[in-house]
Amino acid sequence: MGAEEEQRMQENEQPTNNPITESQFLAWKRQKDADTSAKKAEAARKRAEDIAAGTVQMNGRELFLHEPWVFDNSQY
Repeated sequence: MGAEEEQRMQENEQPTNNPITESQFLAWKRQKDADTSAKKAEAARKRAEDIAAGTVQMNGRELFLHEPWVFDNSQY
């Protein structure tokens, strides 16, 4: 009975927390930020390629940056 009771006590206990050090957190954060910026850069590169190929429609900002003559009001 003693072994069974000990096993039940161990099952009922909360799992122990694994505290991380500040350097471990900072390393994880740098890696996460690098991954995020790489994904954003890839998405921007693909968007630029699609715009150049004419497969997607430009939004207002992109149109202003690529074809500013469209917004020229000096004729009026």
